[in-house]
Amino acid sequence: MAIFGDEKQGNNEFVVTPWHVAGKVDYQKLIEQFGTDEITQELLTRFERLAGGSHHMFRRRVFFSHRDLDKVLDDYERGRGFFLYTGRGPSGPMHVGHLIPFHLTRWLQERFDVNVYIEITDDEKFLEESRGLTLEQSRYWAYENALDIAAVGFDPDKTFIFTDVDYIGNMYPIALKVARKINFSWVRAVFGFNQQTNIGMVFYPAIQIVPTMFERKRCLIPAAIDQDPYWRVQRDIAESLGYYKAAAIHSRFLMPLTGPEGKMSASQRESAVFLNDDPKTIRKKIWRAFSGGQSTLELHRKLGGNPDIDVAYQWLYYFFEPDDDRIKQLHDDYRSGKLTSGDMKSILIERLTEFVERHQTSREEVKDKLHLYMREGRLAQRMWETKFGLEE
Repeated sequence: MAIFGDEKQGNNEFVVTPWHVAGKVDYQKLIEQFGTDEITQELLTRFERLAGGSHHMFRRRVFFSHRDLDKVLDDYERGRGFFLYTGRGPSGPMHVGHLIPFHLTRWLQERFDVNVYIEITDDEKFLEESRGLTLEQSRYWAYENALDIAAVGFDPDKTFIFTDVDYIGNMYPIALKVARKINFSWVRAVFGFNQQTNIGMVFYPAIQIVPTMFERKRCLIPAAIDQDPYWRVQRDIAESLGYYKAAAIHSRFLMPLTGPEGKMSASQRESAVFLNDDPKTIRKKIWRAFSGGQSTLELHRKLGGNPDIDVAYQWLYYFFEPDDDRIKQLHDDYRSGKLTSGDMKSILIERLTEFVERHQTSREEVKDKLHLYMREGRLAQRMWETKFGLEE
């Protein structure tokens, strides 16, 4: 857990925990606080060579930090292989920011031809009392979110999407072994638990660690950096249980519509564009988004805008404009005042509307195929047959 400043007094610089992000995040400080490593150009060059290509979210350091990515590449070069694991907490409908790790994970699956395990934590979202969800609601959103995830286009023969409530019987033997290694003072220090925290939340970290042990290979986790505390715990106990320390690549947070502080939240609809939004709603939200432009058109033409705090530009940079030459032109034209805030928003509206419409179409198409990613899929069957890695 990282808290800089005094959160209770309201003068904190920023806050990053698995459940809460606030303030303007300093990613360099997070690297220092969490003890991770920057993805250097040397490591990126090696990664791109082995992947046989480049992805703009790596080139632009949207994924900026890592744990043991170099060891994952070592394993791949030596023929040991690796597998991918990421997840989703089903607290409501998904927004575009939620899809960033999944699109990158799918790209990694295609490039390295590896298995992907996607955990949907319906148990955690029920236990997280501040959400106010019933178990039935969290399980409903688990199914809805699974459709959105499958719509990203993973290989169904190499992808296993599962909910904790449905698969806990198979996971529980490993969860017990993990839980026995972790005491309360440890999770209290890492996650900030206190005397009022329900015991389900105290046990939950053991469950989120389990998928890192689904195979006797190194696990690579693409996720936002707020989830890193779980992997710090995993890395301290994995080898004592006969598994590899988990590797991870960490993404920055996509700027919320409200401005450069915090992150998009499903509980704050004004901060995000959701995957079920229609074109009219998308256009309305983007036109209201925080801008880095000047107060008048005359001043903007004279002084230019600030792309570093402009939501429309940042969304294009992070995800929706993969062409590096084009994104540089947008940056320079906005900085010079040649491109207005309205121009930038119009470009994003077009790209974003196309993206969401494509996603909604894919979501409809995958409804009849969701079973291939879950219990009936090939990878799911293999996990059942091997009792989730226990017999490997």
